[in-house]
Amino acid sequence: MTDTIDPITLAVLAGRMEQIADEMDATLFRAAFNPIIAEAHDASHGLYHPTTGDTLVQGKSGLPIFVGVMSFAVKAVIEKAADNSDLTDGDIYIFNDAHLGGTHLNDMRLVRPYFHEGKPFCYLGSVGHWHDLGGAVPGNYNPAATDAFQEAFVLPPVRLAKAGVVQTDIIDILMRNTRLPQSAEGDLNGQLGALDLGVKRLDELLAEYGAETVRAALDALQNRAEMLMRAELEDLPNGRWEAEDFLDNDGITDEPLLIRVALEIKDDTMTLDFSGTADRCAGPVNIALPTAVATAYVAIKHIFPTLPANAGVMRPINVVIPDNSLLSAPFPAPVGGYTETILRMIDVIFAAASQAAPDRVVANAYGTINALSIAGKRKNGQPWVMFSFYGGGHGGSLESDGLNHGNAPISTATIPPMEILEAAYPVMFRQWALRPDSAGAGMHRGGMGAIYEIEVLEGGGATAFLFGERGRFAPKGVAGGDEASMNVFSYEQADGWQHPPMVSKMVGIRLKQGQAVRLETPGGGGYGSASDRDPTAVAQDVAMGLVSPESATLAYGSVWAEAQE
Repeated sequence: MTDTIDPITLAVLAGRMEQIADEMDATLFRAAFNPIIAEAHDASHGLYHPTTGDTLVQGKSGLPIFVGVMSFAVKAVIEKAADNSDLTDGDIYIFNDAHLGGTHLNDMRLVRPYFHEGKPFCYLGSVGHWHDLGGAVPGNYNPAATDAFQEAFVLPPVRLAKAGVVQTDIIDILMRNTRLPQSAEGDLNGQLGALDLGVKRLDELLAEYGAETVRAALDALQNRAEMLMRAELEDLPNGRWEAEDFLDNDGITDEPLLIRVALEIKDDTMTLDFSGTADRCAGPVNIALPTAVATAYVAIKHIFPTLPANAGVMRPINVVIPDNSLLSAPFPAPVGGYTETILRMIDVIFAAASQAAPDRVVANAYGTINALSIAGKRKNGQPWVMFSFYGGGHGGSLESDGLNHGNAPISTATIPPMEILEAAYPVMFRQWALRPDSAGAGMHRGGMGAIYEIEVLEGGGATAFLFGERGRFAPKGVAGGDEASMNVFSYEQADGWQHPPMVSKMVGIRLKQGQAVRLETPGGGGYGSASDRDPTAVAQDVAMGLVSPESATLAYGSVWAEAQE
């Protein structure tokens, strides 16, 4: 495997192409109307291969899970364009079909071919989480959905623009199928602007360096990513390690769902075999095959963080997903809660990898985004939908305690600030705080979860919907670390605080003015034995109120006793 481009030019071009994707990210973040994109950065952009759709370059600010799934989205467009046999410069395809492009129906994908000298040189991709796309539940996280049609409006790959001319009838259809058309149109225009910028920057790059040099750089980056991945694997022991964990339920039947993996390393290759995982379920914690493969990529990137973000990394990795399983559910299986399932996939991959190389992994993070939607009508009759996700503790590692109140490890997104949510919607946060005693103990403890209590302010009331996890199966520690606290959700009614029958999922919670919902999110698992923790660190946690004296006694025993001497 040889490259025909010198290292200095390759480094310069790699940086330039990453900058193109980064600028596209920034363009959308600044232009988007809904805070899930504008504030939380639930979006991503990249460059993709003109014939295979493989990821060539990915922006650093977008969600890592989109790195892998967008390649499937581009492949779907390549196939659709081949069927039509009339792909032209200026075409833009749009769709949200998760079974073709991965993740869930809120993630709207735009794919645009970039032409050079009359032929596609690469594809530009943009994906962003739109606030609402119809369906039974505002915000589309419907834990009671039994098919995709109960989650949102399903759009297959269709041409939004032909030869640079936008087809307004497609926009009309989209705007008629959302509760928030102004938000949706603003997000769409932001994505179109990001694609326009990408074309402009590629024009400048090819004019400066020439198409052949840039193409050689793209090939070299993938080849070198593969070589680096193989070298990393060769440094690990050969062997086979297994791990398993569970989802609370699927929102329809209150039974746990098994996710199992066998991780096998043989010289410079790795296999991730998910055989034995539960079959496709009735509720929306299924995921489509593209999502499962992309999740394996995200986990690999966490374990080997210095590797480049392109398709070459996955060439030595074989991902085995059983047919018609929870991880490869065919259309129209509901997949709205994909986030919960991929978080558990990452947890089991980490748990298996910790047996082979404990220094490379962290303990389980809190393991749920707690997708909470609160919706109602304002006094003037205008609908409002506050959808957001919420943070928790990250797992401890060989080097340090876990991060307190972080976001899920599937993304680089941020939790929307309380001030933004209160300004945009008729709600008030009674509490936004760290949750004491929520972290798993260990030589390095996990991070703390959080407590959120949200009150409805307007007299028309509201309806809340929760899609969460980790209400029955706690985040695990690794290398002898303890598990963290589980997720707790409650909601206020006339007769006091109530809890969902299925613990972490519920639809149709009616809230009157002055009533609230409360999330107490999990912490992260601990790393290493609690008996090896520095007594000074235990004393500091107690002094700061992160760990109560009672919990310190139970978790750390003689270490806490020594700290008090």
